[in-house]
Amino acid sequence: MTKETKIIVGVLAGAALGATIALALSSDSTSDLKGKVSDFFADLLDASKDKLAGLTDKATGVADKVKDKIAEINA
Repeated sequence: MTKETKIIVGVLAGAALGATIALALSSDSTSDLKGKVSDFFADLLDASKDKLAGLTDKATGVADKVKDKIAEINA
């Protein structure tokens, strides 16, 4: 795992933990709490997918550049 990936994972985990604790300490009913938690994690999952898609695009771009440089060297 790269340093940036570790930071992103740490921030997401901290946000999830903080939101869960905040919701647990709130005075909402159990069904409201379950709905809020499931909505939060659905949003978190969507955000994570977007971040991973961006990282995948970056990695693909870097891999293509490396392949091009290797082809230039071998030519």
